[in-house]
Amino acid sequence: MEVILLEKIGKLGNIGDKAVVKSGFGRNYLIPQGKAVFATAANIADFELRRADLEAAAASKLGAAEARAAALAAIGSVTITAVAGDEGKLFGSVGIRELEDALATAGSDINKSEINMPDGPIRFVGEFSIECQLHVDVTQSFTVIVEAE
Repeated sequence: MEVILLEKIGKLGNIGDKAVVKSGFGRNYLIPQGKAVFATAANIADFELRRADLEAAAASKLGAAEARAAALAAIGSVTITAVAGDEGKLFGSVGIRELEDALATAGSDINKSEINMPDGPIRFVGEFSIECQLHVDVTQSFTVIVEAE
């Protein structure tokens, strides 16, 4: 299935690029989310008329993401206390929800879908670096300090 991208999608392309994607990905995600349209002659002509508006909207989203990244960098680190055993292993874990709550308390507006924890939840006391993917082009990391109660 060939689609025209209406916004930048990682590993697919930029605004206006034609991409060949699997039909399920196109029909179930890209098109309903408004990230792409079918690559028909009418849609190509319509896209060329709207290109400047779409690029301006993408630039404003990028600027907003960079401002949020600067605010997250200003916070720097958050501290979370959890119940832990003698050897530093937590009873339970610190996951994305706890990180989102701690960041909200610190004054950030990061959503849980933007927090990236590829190694899974934190299960030990210590200091960890966590990345937030705020935009396709904007990634900001912050430090999480997990302390025992």
